[in-house]
Amino acid sequence: MEIKIRRRRGYIAETTVEKEVEEEEQPLSPAARLFHAPEFNCYIISVVGLKKKIQPDVIIEGIKQTLIRHPRFSSKLVNNRKEQKWVRTNVVVEDHVIIPKIETKIIKNANADAFLESYVSDLTTIPLDTSKPLWEVHLLDLKTSDAENVVVLRVHHSLGDGMSMMSLVLACTRKTSNPNELPSLPYQNRPSSGSSSLKTSSRYYSRFFWLVTVLWTATMLVLNTVCDALEFIATTLFLKDTETPIKGNFGLSTRKRMCMVHRTVSLDDIKLIKKAMKMTVNDVVLGVSQAGLSQYLKRRYGEQEESKRNSSNILKGIRLRGALLVNIRPTTGIQDLADMMAKGSKCRWGNWIGYIVFPFSIALCDDPLEHLRRAKSTIDRKKNSLEAVLTFVVGKILLKSLGVQRAAYVLNRALSNTTMSFSNLVGPIEEISFYGHTVTYMAPSVYGHPHALTMHFQSYMNKLTISLTVDPTVISDPHKLCDDWEESLRSIKAAVQERSSTQ
Repeated sequence: MEIKIRRRRGYIAETTVEKEVEEEEQPLSPAARLFHAPEFNCYIISVVGLKKKIQPDVIIEGIKQTLIRHPRFSSKLVNNRKEQKWVRTNVVVEDHVIIPKIETKIIKNANADAFLESYVSDLTTIPLDTSKPLWEVHLLDLKTSDAENVVVLRVHHSLGDGMSMMSLVLACTRKTSNPNELPSLPYQNRPSSGSSSLKTSSRYYSRFFWLVTVLWTATMLVLNTVCDALEFIATTLFLKDTETPIKGNFGLSTRKRMCMVHRTVSLDDIKLIKKAMKMTVNDVVLGVSQAGLSQYLKRRYGEQEESKRNSSNILKGIRLRGALLVNIRPTTGIQDLADMMAKGSKCRWGNWIGYIVFPFSIALCDDPLEHLRRAKSTIDRKKNSLEAVLTFVVGKILLKSLGVQRAAYVLNRALSNTTMSFSNLVGPIEEISFYGHTVTYMAPSVYGHPHALTMHFQSYMNKLTISLTVDPTVISDPHKLCDDWEESLRSIKAAVQERSSTQ
């Protein structure tokens, strides 16, 4: 099997970004500088499956008309003694588009899937070239089990957070049914404003009881936030998760070869459970993940001879927490980003993320629905807290008071004492095309942070794609973890249907 890398240059004219002034400069935000620290040198990577063979010239032309019009995608990182800056530069799109020459004679089906996983894993060991903007697109003429060809987008995390990046990518796509229309995202109910709540409450309840409710809610919000703040401090200083078979050790190395796998399941199954249990999609995903992790750990402990008899008891004493990434500001709209690339207008951008330390309840439950109930109870408690905002604010304070290196050490230590990362993004509800290429799935993830396991969930049409990024020296069988997740979903769905039939 041979791979030869070639870049699209040939006779294609170089495309440049015109600069309004001779040299535009902008200092890196504190969060962007943090992502360049050795302890937090993070990258966002997204694997996108396509329904037809790639036409490189079409994609390159599309990037010229959209992506490089974004300031971050047309600026390079300049390191001075005093500060780091984004400096606008001429962008040669062909230098950022990589087309590996793949010998596909012996690559079929499962072999192609394994080849893709190996290719993406190799990318996690190669840093981006800082002499040009920190992004690249790989076009793979490779037929896998779930796509005709594959695109891999890799971006340094300092360019923006995952929500912003996903919105930007979607702004470069169009509905397959209408090539002139941007993708549609599911409508999300927003909580009513305080004034409307006051009017509604005053109609049905006396002002006294309404006041008691408000005071109680505010008191619990403060208490929960204080408790979460104390847990964050304890986690940074001494409170560590149990050393389980999925907890890595990043104390000796900050750059490891990571493995990324994905699995696609039915979003309709998730929605069926959501409706029956009166939960959100995120509640269901957390509950199924909790069940899947419990099953996986049961197997891993069962494989150890001395633990075969007591694997169930071992699970009861496990402390396993995940860092749930939270976008703490309104997401930049797809239309806003499309207008920015087309008309040069401005919109919000950057890294505005906090996180919630979520304790997974690892146990073997006779009733599969118990995992859902426990997950919902925990996340409802976390929602009634300002933990996500607190972690964001604390991060900014640490950066300003201690500097990037010390702040990175503190935050790295806090995350290292937890087990995993977890995020969930909402995708388009209709089929979309990426520069004329119909998309079959999207599997984004991130690497470079001190976790041996990252679980990322991306919805698209009626499907949900699970992306696992793992340290293969810790989790050597990530596909089995996907199997356990999928089996947990089936058992929970069956339990929901059985309960509905008896009611």
